[in-house]
Amino acid sequence: MIDRFIRINQAGETAAVTIYKGQLAVLGHDPKLKRLLEHMRDQEVVHLQIMDKHIADFHVRPTILQPVAAVGGYILGVTSALLGMKSAMTCTEAVETRIGGHYNDQLRDLYLLKHKELDDLKRSIAKCRDEELEHLDTAVDHGAQLAPLHQLQFELIKGGCSVAIWLCARI
Repeated sequence: MIDRFIRINQAGETAAVTIYKGQLAVLGHDPKLKRLLEHMRDQEVVHLQIMDKHIADFHVRPTILQPVAAVGGYILGVTSALLGMKSAMTCTEAVETRIGGHYNDQLRDLYLLKHKELDDLKRSIAKCRDEELEHLDTAVDHGAQLAPLHQLQFELIKGGCSVAIWLCARI
């Protein structure tokens, strides 16, 4: 279970970093939006560093889909940004909705295990979850739900995250 959690989380944080890189490539010309996207990207970089450390500490084999997560994240970031700032925010809203729930599920499972060696992992996942949910709030505050075809974009991206989680848990 621990291996699966860390493997999925590393791939997810990889995708998150590259989503913001893709969005910045398209929307980075706006100084205010650039600062916002860079702030969220920088938090995702820290999350990825945390998961990389857990990969090493727990001797977990990363998913072989790691490169797919990176490329897929970048493509999703660019595509959502090409549809406009509100669609980029819809992307963040959808991803963080799914990932916030995903991290909550992991924490529920981990708190059932009373092993001291898991305390750092629990704290790390809680930190990542809290910051992901801040990103969700930020996206909504910046017009995510006003994007054209919001519900369609939201469900497609959230569903894609669910598929990615399922695949990375197994491959």
